[in-house]
Amino acid sequence: MSLKPFVLLCLIAAPAFAQDDPPNLPELKGEAKARIQNLDQYLEDWDLEAAKSELAALEKIAPADVEPLAYYQGRVAFEEGRYDDAVKLLEKAGLSDKPGSWIRLARDTGAIVGNYEKAESAHFIFLYPKGRDAVLVPWALEALENARAALEKDLGYAPPGKVRVEIVSSAGELAKVSTLTKEAIRTTGTIAICKFNKLMVTSPKAVVTGYDWLDTVSHEYVHLVVSRKSRNTVPIWMHEGLAKYLESRWRGPAGGAMTPPTLALLGSRVKKNQLVPFEKMHPSMALLPTAEDAATAFAEVFFALKLIDQEGGPQALERLLDAMSKGVSDRAAVEQVMKRKWPEFEKSWMAYLKKQPFPKELIPPSSFEKKELTEVKAEEKKKAKKGREVSFGDFGEVKETDARRDAHLGELFRERNRMKAAAEAYARAYKVVGDKYESVSNKYALTLLELARYDEAAKVLEGSLTMHPGSAPTSVHLGRIYLRSKKYQAAKKAYLDALAVNPFDPEVHVALYAVGQELNDEVLQRRTMQGVKLLLGVEESVVGPLARKFAQSSDLSNMDLERKEPPPPAPDAG
Repeated sequence: MSLKPFVLLCLIAAPAFAQDDPPNLPELKGEAKARIQNLDQYLEDWDLEAAKSELAALEKIAPADVEPLAYYQGRVAFEEGRYDDAVKLLEKAGLSDKPGSWIRLARDTGAIVGNYEKAESAHFIFLYPKGRDAVLVPWALEALENARAALEKDLGYAPPGKVRVEIVSSAGELAKVSTLTKEAIRTTGTIAICKFNKLMVTSPKAVVTGYDWLDTVSHEYVHLVVSRKSRNTVPIWMHEGLAKYLESRWRGPAGGAMTPPTLALLGSRVKKNQLVPFEKMHPSMALLPTAEDAATAFAEVFFALKLIDQEGGPQALERLLDAMSKGVSDRAAVEQVMKRKWPEFEKSWMAYLKKQPFPKELIPPSSFEKKELTEVKAEEKKKAKKGREVSFGDFGEVKETDARRDAHLGELFRERNRMKAAAEAYARAYKVVGDKYESVSNKYALTLLELARYDEAAKVLEGSLTMHPGSAPTSVHLGRIYLRSKKYQAAKKAYLDALAVNPFDPEVHVALYAVGQELNDEVLQRRTMQGVKLLLGVEESVVGPLARKFAQSSDLSNMDLERKEPPPPAPDAG
C-alpha cells in the first residue's frame, strides 16, 4: 500500500527560521531599546496588534532614519500584507536580498499576490488568483466564519481584526511564500501553512482530483488561533493534535476528520507496538524518518487531544492553552487539566488507543488523499481529468484475484452497454471486497444507476463513503443518484461534500444550481450560478435550462455548450 496519502498535509511552521537578524542597536538606548525588545517579543508571540502599538510608540522617540526602526516597520508591513512597503523599508534598514532573507520573502510574496483579487467577510480577507479560483470565495469565507465562531466557543478566543488568507497556485509558489523548499513540500505532501499571522493555502486546482481544501483552510485557522491564544508557546505535537482534532468544527463536531485508512495504519502500529514517542515529534513531524511514521504521529496526537477534551472537564482545551500562555510547559499544562501526572496520562492515552475500533486490515486511501499534483504528463493529466469513470488500471489496487477478474469483466460488459451482465459481474466482485475499494463500488453503482436501481446504487456508495469519507468522485456519483430519484436534500449534501474536495468540477455547480431551483434556495442558486458561468464560460441565460436538462440526464458531456472563451489552461506546476 502506498504511504503517500498519509504524509504531512498541513503545517504550522516552526516559530523561527533562518532569517536576517535585526540591525545593531548602538544608537538606541533606554526606552527605545526596551521598546524594540518588546517588539521582538510581540512578533514572536504573533501579537500583531501589540507590535503595532509598540512600533507607534517607538516612532515617537527614535530618529526617523535609524535602521532598526526601518527594520521593524518593514516587519510589521510584511505581517500586514503590505509587501512593497516591506521591501522598501527592509532595504532602508540595510538588509540584503538573498535566499531566506525577509526582503526576498517580501519580494517573492508581493510578486505572487500583487495582482490578486480580494474578497472580505466580517473577520477574513481572502486573496486569490484571477480566474477560476473565484469559485472558492463564498465557500471558503463561510467555512472560515463558521470555524471562527465554533473555536471561540471551544477555545475562548478569536483573533482581533481580519485574518489574511492567501491562495497560491502551485507547490513552487507555496515554497516562495513560506520559506519551505519546493522539494520539502513535495516530499512531505505539504499543501498549506500557517505562518506570519496568515494562512497560505494551495488551490485545489494544483491537485488532479482536488483535496479536502475546506477542512485544510479550517485546519490552518486552528493553528493561528492556537498560536495567538497561547502566545506561540504550544509545541508541534500539541499544535498538530489540536488542528487535526478541531479542523472539522466548521461543519460539525470536533474529531470528524479522521479517516478509516489512517485509523487502519494507526491500529497496525499499536498492535506492533511501533508508536512514535512525543519526544521524536519535535521540532517537526515532517522530519520523522518515514511517511508512515509521520502519519502515525498525526493520528497519535489526534487521539491525545481527543482524550483531553473528553476527560479533562469543561473547556479542557481552553484551560490547556490558558495555562501555556502563562508559561506553563506542555506536560505541566496537561497534568493540570487532566489532574494526573504525565506518565499516568501516557498510560491512559495508550489504553484509550487500544480501545479504538480500528479496521482489521490496511485500507487503500481515498482518491482525494492521494493528492497527486497536476505536474504530471499531459496524457496522464487528460486521463485523470476525463472524469470519475475509472479505467481498468484502477482495479490494479484490488488484491483479491477473483474480485479483480470480475471487476474487469464488469467493465467489459459496461463498455459494450450490456448493463445487466455488467451489474452481475460487479456484484460478484463487490460481494468479495465490500466497501474496500472505491473503484469497484463506483463502477458497480454507476451500472446500477443506468439500470434505474437507484436505492441499490445509493446503498453501495453510502457504504463506500463510510470507508472512504471525503471522496469527491463517490460523492458526485451519489449526488447523481439522488438527483435522478428526486431526493433533493440528499443530493445537495452529496454535491456539497464533493465541492469541499473538488470545487472546479462543473457538474458540481450545475447540479447544485438544479437542486437550488427545486428547493427554492436562492443563496445556493446565486453562488452556483457564478460557478457555472465561470467554469463553463456560458451566459447566465443558459444556466437554468442547462441545470434542468442535467437533472434529467445526469450527463454534461453530450450537452451543446457555446463558450464565451476557451476554458482556462492548467495551472503552472511551479
